[in-house]
Amino acid sequence: MHTMDIAIFTTGGTIDKVYFDARGQYQVGAPMVRELLSHARLPSLPPVVELLRKDSLEMTEQDRRNIRAAVAACSARRVLVTHGTDTMVDTARALAGIADKTIVLTGALQPGRFNDSDAAFNLGLAFGAVQLCSPGVYVVANGTVFPAAAVRKNLELNRFEPI
Repeated sequence: MHTMDIAIFTTGGTIDKVYFDARGQYQVGAPMVRELLSHARLPSLPPVVELLRKDSLEMTEQDRRNIRAAVAACSARRVLVTHGTDTMVDTARALAGIADKTIVLTGALQPGRFNDSDAAFNLGLAFGAVQLCSPGVYVVANGTVFPAAAVRKNLELNRFEPI
C-alpha cells in the first residue's frame, strides 16, 4: 500500500503538548506527527491536516461533528487521527458508520516531545493498523488495536482496556 492512500488528521491532545514549567503549565503545540513519522523513514509522508489544537477534555460535540465531516469528506479510504486520550473513545464512536473507511485514532499518555513518551510507539502501531485493519473505527493504545465499540479508558490505571 502506498502511504498516499492514507490521510492523517491531528486534533491536539497530550501527544502535541508543550510544557513550560515544573507546575505543569502547558499548551497544545504544533502537531508532532510529522516529526515522529520522519524518524520511521517512510518512503513518503501522507498528507497531514491539523483540524484542532485542543486538549480532548475541551472538545465539544461540534468539534466531533467537524472531525467526522472532515474524515467523511476525505478521499483517502484509510484515515489516522491523533487525539487526546481522555475523550478519544467518544470521538471514535462519533466516527462510527462512515462507510468504506478504516479509521484509527491514537494519542499519547506522555507528550511526544518527552523522551519517555509512548507517542512514537502508539503512532507506529496506528500507522500499521490503518493499513491492515478492515473498514471500521479503531483505537490504538498500550500496544493494542481496539474496536472503537469495545474499548474504554481506565482512568484509575491510565490505560485503555477492552469492555
